[in-house]
This record gives sequence, structure tokens and C-alpha cells, in this order.
Amino acid sequence: MSDNNKELATLGAGCFWCVETIFKRLNGVISVESGYSGGHVENPTYEEVCGKKTGHAEVIRIEFNPEIVSYEEILEVFWAVHDPTTLNKQGNDIGPQYRSVIFYHDSKQRESAIQSKSFAASLHEGEIVTEISQLINYYKAENYHQDYFVNNPQNSYCSMVISPKVQKFLRHHSDKLKAEAN
Repeated sequence: MSDNNKELATLGAGCFWCVETIFKRLNGVISVESGYSGGHVENPTYEEVCGKKTGHAEVIRIEFNPEIVSYEEILEVFWAVHDPTTLNKQGNDIGPQYRSVIFYHDSKQRESAIQSKSFAASLHEGEIVTEISQLINYYKAENYHQDYFVNNPQNSYCSMVISPKVQKFLRHHSDKLKAEAN
């Protein structure tokens, strides 16, 4: 596959463990990596981000093939798998690091993100508070955060929070899954 068939999307929708797990199952997604974006500290650690003073959000960086899945389709899944009406909060995860955010990579992604808010409004009651900002930095999270759900299936957060989100995604978006994810 050539680099012309690869694009990046950077999204924050609460805990990166949850959204990483979901987007890895999406057809056309090449890779998903957990990380931090949007803050003012270089190379932040998880502990620093959780301290709420770096300005970073927990995000995922998605590498995808736009010939299989469009950026707009990625945004549709993004809006469906979290609550974009709660400021700095997803479920019991509270703090600015859990904010709903789209970090766009270029002007085309910016326009798509802005236009997709009307889709989000059709899915959710209440004001959409998702931040839409230009990507200014991205730092890969520590290795133990990568593939967290797969590597820690017995963790209570995985079974109580991530697993129900994955099951909901599988029920409602089975047409968008990779063949091995069915």
C-alpha cells in the first residue's frame, strides 16, 4: 500500500483504551495508537496528564486507508461511541484529559469535522461540546497503554466499561467491521 492510501485522524473521546479498542475493529483502519495531544508540555507522562495541568487529552491516532473508510465515516463512528455533550467527562472518567475533541490534520478535515457536528446532534440530546482544534502536537502514550483491552481482559475497567462499549459498537456497526472482527 502506498502512502497515498494512508491518512491520519486524531480523536479524543474519553479514555483512550475504550476508543482504541473500537477503532481497531473498523474496516479500513490500518493501525490505532493511544497518545496525548493538545497540551503545552513536551513528552508528557500518563501521571502528568492525569494531574490535569498539561492541557493534553487522551487521544487515539488512527492510520486509515481512505479508499476503504473515509474520514467522514470515522467521524460517524466517533460521534456514536461516546457522549459529546458532557464537558471533560465520559462516564466516571472526569477531567480535561477525557474531553471530546477532534484534532484535525488539514483544512479538509477541519471542514468535515465542523459539518459532522450536525450528525452528532441527531444522535445526542443536548449541546455538542466537542472541541475542534488543529493538531499541534501528538505524543505516543506509554507502551502499557497500547492494546490495553487485549492485554488486560481480566481488568475490571475492561470488563465493566470497555466491553459493553465494544458490544454496543458491534451490534450497531457490524457493516463497518473488519472481517476478522465479526
